Amino acid sequence: MDNNNGIGKELSADQRVKVFNVLKTRFEQNTNRHKGFEWGEIEKRLAANAEKLWSLNEMEKSGGEPDVIDYDKATGEYIFYDCSAESPEGRRKMCYDGEAAKKRAAPGGNVVDAAQDMGIELLTEGQYRQLQEYGNFDTKTESWLKTPPDIRKLGGAVFADYRYGHVFVFHNSATSWYSSRGFRGLLRV
Repeated sequence: MDNNNGIGKELSADQRVKVFNVLKTRFEQNTNRHKGFEWGEIEKRLAANAEKLWSLNEMEKSGGEPDVIDYDKATGEYIFYDCSAESPEGRRKMCYDGEAAKKRAAPGGNVVDAAQDMGIELLTEGQYRQLQEYGNFDTKTESWLKTPPDIRKLGGAVFADYRYGHVFVFHNSATSWYSSRGFRGLLRV
């Protein structure tokens, strides 16, 4: 992941065209996720914000398959979620955060820093449950979620999956990592 604090977080003209095409196609193929939204307005916002488009490209490159799920009326922002069927493959084998990584290195790093480097937010439990309204996600994998400070303070972190027709939210040591556990994020545009 890129850790350059915004420097170089811009796509070439060819990359921009490619990511716009992927996002537009996904938007058109999954209209149940964003009824009443117009692609033209979203595209306009992305074209005016190179760093947000870069973040969406990072989500795409790591297997997240981002798509518009929500609109925040208070801020006027469209919200993209990772909509891959399983936890994004390029974001697995990670422990929860930098503090956990100091205690036990994970092959993929840690999810808090990776999300920050990508310019995205980790999904909360509520957002994860909202995502599940649009399909069955993580039926074979798991995704770390934004962990409440009181749980993290005690050394834990939370993750979720979808099994037996239900969302299950679990806890684990923040230092743990598994080949089937990654993270999902969101981006506000």
